[in-house]
Amino acid sequence: MLGLSTLLLNGCATFTASNLFSHYSAQNSDVYEAVAAGSYTDAAEALDDGTIGGDILDNMERGRVYWLAQQYPKSMQALHASDHAVDVLQQKAKISLSETASSLGVLAVNDNLHTYTPADYELGFLHLYLGLNYLRDNHLEDAIVEMRRANAVQKKAREQREKELNSAQRKLSSEGVSPNLGSVLAHYPNAGKTLDAVQNGYLFLLSALLYEAQGDLNDAYVDYRRALAVAPNNPTVIQGTLRVAKSLGMQQDYAQLHARYGKPVTLSATQGRVIIIDEQGVVDQLRGWELSLPLYGGHGTMALYSVALPHYPTRSHPPLAPLVINGDSRQVASLVDVNRMAKYNLSERMPVLLLRQAIRVVAKDELRKEMAKEDQISGLVMNIWNTLTEQPDTRSWMMLPAQVGTLSRVVPAGEQTLTVSGHNYHFDVAAGKTVLVWMSRQGQQATLWHKQLGQLQ
Repeated sequence: MLGLSTLLLNGCATFTASNLFSHYSAQNSDVYEAVAAGSYTDAAEALDDGTIGGDILDNMERGRVYWLAQQYPKSMQALHASDHAVDVLQQKAKISLSETASSLGVLAVNDNLHTYTPADYELGFLHLYLGLNYLRDNHLEDAIVEMRRANAVQKKAREQREKELNSAQRKLSSEGVSPNLGSVLAHYPNAGKTLDAVQNGYLFLLSALLYEAQGDLNDAYVDYRRALAVAPNNPTVIQGTLRVAKSLGMQQDYAQLHARYGKPVTLSATQGRVIIIDEQGVVDQLRGWELSLPLYGGHGTMALYSVALPHYPTRSHPPLAPLVINGDSRQVASLVDVNRMAKYNLSERMPVLLLRQAIRVVAKDELRKEMAKEDQISGLVMNIWNTLTEQPDTRSWMMLPAQVGTLSRVVPAGEQTLTVSGHNYHFDVAAGKTVLVWMSRQGQQATLWHKQLGQLQ
């Protein structure tokens, strides 16, 4: 009994007491609410300097919050720290003794004490925001490196789920649903909503734009096709795919694209192009769902155990709000629904979470019985301990946007005015050139910047 107790304490020694008695979403509620309200500076000031979710997740959160607060060096530093922590986690060939002890300790406490393993979609966003940091600093080559790393994550995610995606494609085919052209051109399964829960059209579009700006049209076309498979109705994606297919002389592909979508929009000698990437809102928080479970032992003894699991509460999400450019209001076209990706990831993890929960209840009951043999007070204390320490694992990158859309406009060359929440943002577009505007909107506030992409094909 003493050895088991020592093992439990050693396993938990490197973690904060807050993780024993509270879950991740509850501990980060102040930061989350500040971001959701658009109070970016307040959110940055409310960040915890300690460890709540571990080096990977804590630095993801810091990187995103500092990015919104326009504290760009801090954002880059935090994202690099998270990236390094991911590398350390992935390179561990063996589980150390301390990790083993931690796992055994967690078995009798809660899942929040496990080292956090980020979801594929979170790793993709990690490289995306590193890439955006580089792009804002005018380091196009470094930004493209991050896009390649993000695409590697996407490729791995698709390969891991290929069987399920193909199953979804067969179901759609049996229902008479024709495959979208992007899926055909990119050799992707036509898996409907399953595909956009696994693959991030935001990453594909940004990657394609950067390749195109660099003059690498072959790689740009690959990612435009992938983006089209995920977001077949997004005009920015459609125009990019048409534009590059025509420039590359992809006659067969272009004929199919032209038949489906029409001709690409071309610029006159006095026109330029604006492409806006518009992040909106904050992804839903995981909440805890709890149930008291009675277990009966010998001599009529009974103990109550709290079963705690994460879930996403049902919420309605408004459509993407329109933007006003040069006094003209235009609807933003959806590119990715991050809430869908987060919920899909939870559904994939749920069988393992349920199994661990069942094992933990049995382990806790065995420990309680052992302590009760020594004296009844110890058994009672263990009962209270079990109830207090059972916390749902609500860890996720919860400062990500809820959804991302795009807006593309051909405009007269010269000064442009983008109106966001009553504030005007001015920038210039040269004739024949394309400007990328990146923005993120929460509450009635927004943070934004623009970059010249040059003369796209």
